[in-house]
Amino acid sequence: MKEKITAFFDRVSPWFDKMGNNPYLQTISGAMMSTLGPVFIGSIAVLLVVLMNMVPALQGLTQLTAVLGKVNTMTIGSLAIYIAILMAYHLVRKLDENEDPISAAVISLLSFLIITPIGQMTDESTGIPTTWLGAQGVFSAMIVGLVSARLYLAIKRKGWTIKMPAGVPPMVTRMFESLIPTVLIGVLFIVVDLLFNMTSFGSMHQFVYTVIQEPLKGIGGSLGAMIILSLLQQILWFFGIHGTNVILPLVTPLWMAMDVENLNAVQAGQMPPNILGLAFFNIITFGGMALGLVLLMLRSKSKQYREVGKISIVPALFGITEPVIFGTPLVLNFDLAFPFITNNTIALVLAYFLTKIGLVARFTGVQAIFGLPVGFHAAVQGALSIILLQLFIQFILSPVLWYPWFKRLDMKTYKAEQEAK
Repeated sequence: MKEKITAFFDRVSPWFDKMGNNPYLQTISGAMMSTLGPVFIGSIAVLLVVLMNMVPALQGLTQLTAVLGKVNTMTIGSLAIYIAILMAYHLVRKLDENEDPISAAVISLLSFLIITPIGQMTDESTGIPTTWLGAQGVFSAMIVGLVSARLYLAIKRKGWTIKMPAGVPPMVTRMFESLIPTVLIGVLFIVVDLLFNMTSFGSMHQFVYTVIQEPLKGIGGSLGAMIILSLLQQILWFFGIHGTNVILPLVTPLWMAMDVENLNAVQAGQMPPNILGLAFFNIITFGGMALGLVLLMLRSKSKQYREVGKISIVPALFGITEPVIFGTPLVLNFDLAFPFITNNTIALVLAYFLTKIGLVARFTGVQAIFGLPVGFHAAVQGALSIILLQLFIQFILSPVLWYPWFKRLDMKTYKAEQEAK
């Protein structure tokens, strides 16, 4: 049976590897990861506002509160702008390193702003409402970024550019080369905006949000979807395929948009609407739940596993578990297959229901910083219950889930070591 399963994944692993190296998935992953800086700054601004509202002595600092609110608007509240720029930039870099990604990013930003409705202010002036600049405009920004980047490359490859004579400075040459692609792509999105204005949706943003983003949130943002994705990610890891690179790019935009909704609610003094999100997944599955295995290894009978535990313990405390994954190894280790595949899911389900019944605070949506030690990794959510939950999962639940499977493997390995003496 093991041989048949292994043979099956040997056949499909090239497909998964190809999927993980897909330039569009890598673009989505790279673009979303690049927004973590602005999102983190905006998150800290939101948490400071909440703290100031809770402390009477700080409630009079209205100017600081206003500045922090502006910071949140320009970071989290403008997330779609960053994504529109970064999508085009990363895709051009992935598909053709010789082309100028900056020009593509500028064209993408232009296109995104063209399809964004203008609003009427109370003083009869006009402005861009923040409605579609934040979480609600994320999927529109992704589409615009990917489409505009592909069109930019297609136009450049057709040679539809203004050629400058030799000796012209490269900066000037790039400016003129991008002029025709800018005009053609800009005109295209003007037409797109006009067509959507003639529909009941009123804008491309509203269409994408209604037809794509909201339905995906109902499906991909559910506990059932997170369970399936978690299991699939770990199954891929078990067979030596980088499951994180394959799975997370598919759901990161959706889960991050849910986190942004939570942050906006926290700033408004409301309860976060979503239990799940990218922050929830990353904090609950810290280090792939491998820290518990490392702790057991430190007390193992087998000298082999004690050495692996000693090498792995410090990195594992910081969420870096490659030493134990490849040192045990966990890849294709059928003795530890069940906990390796299911432990993350068990932790996610437990955390969900503890949050659902109110025993644990809802996550604010602040993105956890990779490399922070366990406990501190969860502290960015600003709730003691979330810190205690992560510590419980890593130091109690994880060792318990690994114990029966590792104990059997440890005894088998120890017996083999004794017989080899």
